[in-house]
Amino acid sequence: MNTGSVTLVGAGPGDPELLTIKAVRAIRAATVLLVDDLVGDGVLRYARRSARIVHVGKRGGCASTPQAFIEKLMAAEALKGERVVRLKGGDPFVFGRGGEEAEHLRAQGIAVEIVNGITAGLAATTALGVPLTHRAHAHGVMLVTGHARGDDASLHWPTLAAAAAQGLTLVIYMGVSTVHELQTGLLDALPPQTPVAVVQHASLPQQRQAVGTLGGLSTLVHQHGLGSPAIIVIGDVLRGLHHTLPAMQPMQQERAA
Repeated sequence: MNTGSVTLVGAGPGDPELLTIKAVRAIRAATVLLVDDLVGDGVLRYARRSARIVHVGKRGGCASTPQAFIEKLMAAEALKGERVVRLKGGDPFVFGRGGEEAEHLRAQGIAVEIVNGITAGLAATTALGVPLTHRAHAHGVMLVTGHARGDDASLHWPTLAAAAAQGLTLVIYMGVSTVHELQTGLLDALPPQTPVAVVQHASLPQQRQAVGTLGGLSTLVHQHGLGSPAIIVIGDVLRGLHHTLPAMQPMQQERAA
């Protein structure tokens, strides 16, 4: 059997210049590319002209291609002998379902390679000019999703807040649709004046961000019309931003194209 291969490639937060050299090489070698909705358009310029490009949209809160279909398609193309690249926004192994896909493919005897990408949580803090960790402010970081799978999978925000209060930066993916719920839970163990930031479209020309406090997080999101894809950052690493990004004027702090 002429078995091909599958490479799960992290396309980063959107800016094609943030691709790794290894990611570019994988994209150039691909004969079939399965592309997520959040992959930046500029990333595809590295694909060969003869490659077949299949858009398999995946975005929280929107109609998406079923995961089972994507996994079956990857396997079918690889078993035909194709060099398949699954292009994912951010990193395949950070809320990218890369683990599920790798398990499915390996169970069928298909070789899988993983190429890491810059995850949106890191890109968001970098866009703000702050770190995820800092010796004086944050001794670690928690990456969590605000969009858990299943009715029994919702996070216990007061518990996460208690951990964050010990000196951890909290980075929330896919949290704007449940911002009121997570805000209420976090206020159980974090003070209302805890700094927060919301970054939409990190690294892209249309990037927007808002800076405020946990007590006003829901208002901040709704007042400035921030939506998916966005990252919510909570913690003391943001304290210096209040001198440069006024909390009530974030709309004017857009990234220059």
